[in-house]
Amino acid sequence: MKERLTQEYRRRLRMVLKSELNARSKIIATGALAVSVLRYSFGIINWRIEELKQIDRKTRKMLTLYKMHHRKADIERLYVKRKGGGRGLVQV
Repeated sequence: MKERLTQEYRRRLRMVLKSELNARSKIIATGALAVSVLRYSFGIINWRIEELKQIDRKTRKMLTLYKMHHRKADIERLYVKRKGGGRGLVQV
């Protein structure tokens, strides 16, 4: 079950990152479309912290591949709200 959810998450994330949206809209769409798949399962499935960290690493890797995040940029800034100077991505 976890594998199916992570596959669906990655599929939706890839779909958002391939789109022609601007950077802000891609981050908002990622939170609305991709992260919501995993968020619904948090109360039902027992996720280990290491699994969630691995999903988070894959997310950052995909952001780098699609030129949404520089590989040497600050990781914590991704998860800070936009009003606070960050990107506003919802952390898995």
